[in-house]
Amino acid sequence: MRCNPVIRPGFHPLSVGLMVLGFVVAWPLGLAMLAYMIWGDRLRAFFDGVRDGYERTRFAADLRRGFAGPSGFGSTGNAAFDAHRAAELERLEAERRRLEEERREFEAYMTHLRRARDQEEFDRFKAERASRRRRDDDAGRV
Repeated sequence: MRCNPVIRPGFHPLSVGLMVLGFVVAWPLGLAMLAYMIWGDRLRAFFDGVRDGYERTRFAADLRRGFAGPSGFGSTGNAAFDAHRAAELERLEAERRRLEEERREFEAYMTHLRRARDQEEFDRFKAERASRRRRDDDAGRV
């Protein structure tokens, strides 16, 4: 299960507040928060890639040694059962890869939705600000 972070990358009120607080307490903390706000999405993708690569290499290593290790998946001596088990494990690994791909697609979709929502809020702000300025200009001319 993955949790959505409370502090997400981008210039949001909580993020900006924490950045200012970080600069007040110690400038490296503020700088770190600023870096997270700017490059946080890329960092999450980078760490997801590192984790996926680690899991793939760990699975490949387990396949090479026949799952003999701490998990206790050594050879049973029955070739038919060992072949069946290897086929089932490969099927499960394919299912894991499919689910991981779905997770990545969903995270990309959620990122797109967040950006669309942020753009919509910004556009609404700009429209309200423009209408407020027009009203102020019209009130000043009268």
